[in-house]
Amino acid sequence: MSIKDELRDTKEQFRLLSLYQRFEYVVVMLLTALIAVIVIVAVWNLSLKILFGLVLSGSLDPSNYSAFQAVFGMIFTVIIALEFKKSLLVVAERRDTVVQIRSVVMIALLAICRKVIILDLTETDALHILALAAAILALGVVYWLMRDSDQRSAMRLEEAYSATGSPVGDVNR
Repeated sequence: MSIKDELRDTKEQFRLLSLYQRFEYVVVMLLTALIAVIVIVAVWNLSLKILFGLVLSGSLDPSNYSAFQAVFGMIFTVIIALEFKKSLLVVAERRDTVVQIRSVVMIALLAICRKVIILDLTETDALHILALAAAILALGVVYWLMRDSDQRSAMRLEEAYSATGSPVGDVNR
């Protein structure tokens, strides 16, 4: 499908939306554009810092833990922004009316993992590390339960479809 056709389809779908849905769509698209700008600037800064700060200055030392902490912290920041943008695009494409909880949990997991990566263990007390570990464990369990629930729902839908020959189950009987 060409860009012209996609724009025409989007325009037609936009006309069918209510006033609030149009407002929501415009806000989501504006946020998506802002996040895209932030990602571009972050990748540019990351590239410059890696090129000039590590490679050309000769300080790219595999045993320098703080340099790798900083680089991977910046990389995780970009990944978090991309995941956030992706969850907004799902809303914009009207596949779901709200941001999926799974995306929110994934973003939280990424943010905590980033925190663990950039954490200086020599200056962090054990209680702080325990709290981060508990948060990671709790979010991991929630993500696993949601994934498991989604898989069971998909299997039930598939069974209903194969039993009736219709994706809506017994409605067509």
